[in-house]
Amino acid sequence: MDLSGIDAIIFDNDGVLVDSETIHVAVERELLAEIGLDYDYETYMSRFVGLNNHDFHTALARDYAETHARRFPADFKARLKARAWPRIEDELMPIDGVADLVSAFNGAVAVASSATPHRLNRKLELTGLRELFSPHVYSADQVAQGKPSPDLFLFAAAQLEVSPARCMVVEDSVNGIIAARAANMLSIGFVGGGHADARHSDRLLEAGAHGCVAGHDEILLWVSKTA
Repeated sequence: MDLSGIDAIIFDNDGVLVDSETIHVAVERELLAEIGLDYDYETYMSRFVGLNNHDFHTALARDYAETHARRFPADFKARLKARAWPRIEDELMPIDGVADLVSAFNGAVAVASSATPHRLNRKLELTGLRELFSPHVYSADQVAQGKPSPDLFLFAAAQLEVSPARCMVVEDSVNGIIAARAANMLSIGFVGGGHADARHSDRLLEAGAHGCVAGHDEILLWVSKTA
């Protein structure tokens, strides 16, 4: 792929820079099953991964009301945080190749994540990646609408002072790819996280990804050819 027209790379965080989705998805599906919301893996990945917290919990509450005819458990958020975050603190690792790619790319870089600012920055700090992107670390809390709306990616491009058409987005979620396409950015599906299954690349391509990669080393090859 020719990146000669690309001046910035915008990275999602969970499942792209840090291998957290494998933890989050496992814990979320486990806890949801306990309260009577069972989703098959592919449905869960397509519908929920990449959403900000508000949209995620709103969608769950709607599903719960339809299937159980009562209100979603008020303590779900607290129970989910209590179960997931100890694992994040103990187990979270960076995905290989991030630093090499950022160092080799002769352009601007940013992070644009659906996570809250505190959780986003904490994950980057735990994995030693925060300084690679500072100060260009952006949360969906900073825009009106999260993914699949393009707002967050457009906001990141504006902060970088780069035209959206000259930005590449690296995303692991269907919602993120839809957002990148809506922002008129080159969208690359990332399937190198521990949560990726055999259908992951197919889902991202069906959502509109211009291509998929299994690791940051593949993007590094494109960058090296363009340099």
